[in-house]
Amino acid sequence: MRYLLHHTLSQNIAALYGIQFVRSVLPLITVPYLARVLGPGGWGLIAFVQAFGRYSTLVVEYGFGISGTREVARHRDDSHTLAEFVAGVLGARLVLACTCVGFAIVVRSHVELLQRNPLYFWAGLFAAVAQAFSMTWYFQGLERMRVAATIEAAAGVLATLGIFWLVGDPASGWVVLGVNGMCSFLAAMVGLGLAYRDLPIQRPRLISVRNALRAGWAMFLFTGSVTLYTAGNSFILGLFVSPVVVGYYAGAEKIARALLALLSPVAAALYPRLSFLAKHQRMKAARLARAGVCLMGSGGVVLGVFVLCLAPQLIGLLLGPGFESAIPVLRVFSLLPPLIALSNAFGLQWMLPLGMDRAFNLIVLLAGIVNLSLAWVLAPRFGQMGMAWAVVAAELLVTIGAFSVLRLQSADPFSLAVVTEEPLPQRRLID
Repeated sequence: MRYLLHHTLSQNIAALYGIQFVRSVLPLITVPYLARVLGPGGWGLIAFVQAFGRYSTLVVEYGFGISGTREVARHRDDSHTLAEFVAGVLGARLVLACTCVGFAIVVRSHVELLQRNPLYFWAGLFAAVAQAFSMTWYFQGLERMRVAATIEAAAGVLATLGIFWLVGDPASGWVVLGVNGMCSFLAAMVGLGLAYRDLPIQRPRLISVRNALRAGWAMFLFTGSVTLYTAGNSFILGLFVSPVVVGYYAGAEKIARALLALLSPVAAALYPRLSFLAKHQRMKAARLARAGVCLMGSGGVVLGVFVLCLAPQLIGLLLGPGFESAIPVLRVFSLLPPLIALSNAFGLQWMLPLGMDRAFNLIVLLAGIVNLSLAWVLAPRFGQMGMAWAVVAAELLVTIGAFSVLRLQSADPFSLAVVTEEPLPQRRLID
C-alpha cells in the first residue's frame, strides 16, 4: 500500500480525480440552484450556447489535449524540443482562436436563437476560447498532475462562488457563461506562467506552428468526431426543438457526464504512461492495458446500474420540479458508462499509444456520422429521447469498432502477439 500511495501513477490518478471533480462534479453544486432559478427554458438556453461554444473549443484545442500530452511525454527530458513544441502549440491556438471568432460571428447571423440573445453568444464564445487555452495537457504529459489539479480546483471554486453571488434571476443566465470564461482565462494564464518557469521562452515560429498543427491533425479529427456525438448534441437538438426540451435533455446529460467523469482520471493517467511503455516496454504496456480494461469495464457497469436505479431520485434532487421529462433520458444514458469505459480502454488507452490513430479516427468519425444521421431523423419526432438514443447508438459503434479492429490486427492487450512482443501484423488500418 505504501508503494502504491507513493507511486507517480497513483498520485496522478488522484490529482486527475481532483480535476474531474472541478470540471464535472463541482458544477453539480450549482445545478440545483440554477435549475430552479432559470427553469427548463433558461437552463436549455445556456446548454444550447455552451454546445455551440464547444465547437470553438474543439477547433482551438485542435486535439492537443491528446497529441500534445503524447509529445510532451515522449520529449520530457529534452527541454529545447519541449519549449519549441509548446511555443508551436500556443501559436497554433492563437491563429485558430482568431479564425473561430470570425466563423462564429458568421454562424450567429444564421441562427435565430443566437441573434436574440447577444449576451449569451459573446459570453459563451469567450468561455469557449478561454477554456481551450488550458495548459493541463502540458502537466499531464510530464505526469505532474497535482499542479494542474491545484490550478483547476482554485478556478472551479472561484467560478462556483461567482455563480451563487451574481446569478439571481432568469435574465442573468448569461452571467454563468461569463464567470466560467473569466475563471478559465485566469487558470490558463497561471498554467502558462508555471510552464515557463521550467522552459526557455520562445516565440512561436512558423515552422513550429506548422509542425504542431501537423502533429495534432489526427487527434483533431478524433476530437471533432467525438464532439459530433457528445458535446454538440444540445446545439443540434436546439435546431429542431424549443429551449425547454433542450433543458430536459441537457439536465440528464449533465448528470450522466458528471458521473462518467469518475472514470476519466483513470483513463487520463494511464494514457501518458501507456504512450511511453508502448514505445519502450511493450510487455509492461500490455499488462497495464489489460488492468485498465478490467478496471474501467467494472467501474462502468457499476455506474450504469447506479444511474438506472436512481434516475428519478437524481433528477428530483439535482434539477427539481419541472424536469420530470428528463428521467427517461437519464435512464437511457445509464447505458453510456459501460460503453464509454470500454471504448476508452480499447481506443484511447491502447490504440493511440500503439500508433493506430487512423483506424481509431475512422471508427469515431463513422460514429459521429451515425449520431448526426440519427439525430436528424429522431430529434424532430421524438425530441430529447430521440437524441439520447442517437448518442447511445454512436457510443456502441465506437466500442464494438475499437475492439473488432484490435482483434483483426492481433493487437488487443490480451493477444499473444502483444504479450510476447512478436511483431504486430501490419495491416492497412494501422497508420
